[in-house]
Amino acid sequence: MPTARESLLNAALAALAELPWSGVRMVDVASAAGVSRQTLYNEFGSKDGLARALARREADTYLYGVDQLLAERTAPVDRLAAVAEWTVGEARSRPLLRALLTGCWGERLPVPRPARRDAPAAGVPAQRRADAGLPAPSDVVTEVRDRSQAALESGRPQARTAEESAALAQRCELAVRLAFSFVVAPAGEGVGQLVRTAVAGVSVPTPTAGDR
Repeated sequence: MPTARESLLNAALAALAELPWSGVRMVDVASAAGVSRQTLYNEFGSKDGLARALARREADTYLYGVDQLLAERTAPVDRLAAVAEWTVGEARSRPLLRALLTGCWGERLPVPRPARRDAPAAGVPAQRRADAGLPAPSDVVTEVRDRSQAALESGRPQARTAEESAALAQRCELAVRLAFSFVVAPAGEGVGQLVRTAVAGVSVPTPTAGDR
């Protein structure tokens, strides 16, 4: 059963499917979630706080999906291609995610304005995290690159040299940037095949005894 916070976020996201953010009323979000308006304000502080929480959850959900794909026991190039394909597909159907990945926030979306510096700290830990700020598109690129590199190196029985690690990091970043370019400018050719061609030099890690 979802918590009150999750129910409120789900209600706000559902309202966005029908209305621009300017037309979404806090009282209606609370009613749709089946909680009081005071509960909503206790969780998010304000409508801007709700916007930041929505965007933060979208970022966290995206990164969780990236981790799930990178955990698959497939060849490195296939995992990078899967992350790229999934990124493009999810951004196509999730406007909030597309805005996070591109930095382009339309009028219909809840633009997450920064929390006021003099505002009292949120009483809810998840809200304090949301109020701390959201990652810029370049930050997301770096985060996915680093997670990709860590996942692809984890199955190796020996450490890579500095040169090998640098080369892998570049290939991981190339895969992420190709995916983001498809989000901005969709193309006819599939991003997965393009990633496979571009990063074909990623080596397949040799399984350790514990992985067999």
